[in-house]
Amino acid sequence: MNCVCPIFFVFIFGELVFTAPTNNEDKFLIHDLEVESFGADTSYESEDEPQEIKQAKLEEKAIPTFVDADINHEIGHLRAIRSPTEEPEAEAESPSIDMPTCLLCVCLTGSVYCEETDIDAIPMLPKETSHLYARYNQIKKVTVKDFADFPTLRRIDLSGNLITEIEDKAFSQLPNLEHLTLSENKLLRLPALPPKLRFLAAQHNRIKSNGIKRNAFKNLARLEFIYLGYNRLDKVPANLPENIRVLHLQHNNISTITDSTFCKPQDSSFIRERLTEIRLEENPVNLAEYPNSYICLRRLPIGKPYFGRIY
Repeated sequence: MNCVCPIFFVFIFGELVFTAPTNNEDKFLIHDLEVESFGADTSYESEDEPQEIKQAKLEEKAIPTFVDADINHEIGHLRAIRSPTEEPEAEAESPSIDMPTCLLCVCLTGSVYCEETDIDAIPMLPKETSHLYARYNQIKKVTVKDFADFPTLRRIDLSGNLITEIEDKAFSQLPNLEHLTLSENKLLRLPALPPKLRFLAAQHNRIKSNGIKRNAFKNLARLEFIYLGYNRLDKVPANLPENIRVLHLQHNNISTITDSTFCKPQDSSFIRERLTEIRLEENPVNLAEYPNSYICLRRLPIGKPYFGRIY
């Protein structure tokens, strides 16, 4: 009896194993999980695989994959293909020849600031430049080519450089230049000046009287301010324009004045209405010795004593 019981138990368990039906639903779910988890590149062959899964594999393999254009240039090539009716994109303009100046300096709506940049020559300027500030650099010479064809240029400031030479027509070709500052350089003479100049500052140089042409200021009807102090002049410049308002000649070597320095002896009615400031201090001239030289002036020049009185 003890032997019959085990044999009967094995018989019953074997029947259950061999008669259990196949669970196709579970097999389908496992296969579906594998497809979604491992992607289209992973293939599994099974004879009883559902037709829907096979079709999904084929469609998934047919989808091309693309790499970002920054990594693969093929995408960039595809993007360059346009429709025949699509207008081509405008090509980027090549950098202007003026760009290096505006990278080295600061360019703001017509004004160029090249201050303390240690440049040794006038930089190439944008054609629309109206104001140039190139102070405290190492510029030694100014040529005609530096300012050729700049009709909008109105102000130039080159103070604090090492300029010893300016070609004569470097500024006279500028039709609208009004302000010119050349102070604190090593100039020995003044170049020809532009016709519309109103303001000239060339103090703290080495300019001598023979470095200023006799008619340098004669035809400059708009010139109002002349600053030539701290130079080596031995006389007041001739033919001063009638419109002048301020004349600074202090700290020079001026030793004499004539009746025609400021006035017109042949015209007693001539009055310099606008000339209100003349500075001649620290010159060897004694202003008290030339009383007839100031009859056309509204105010006396500042300088050495008038009859023992210091002004």
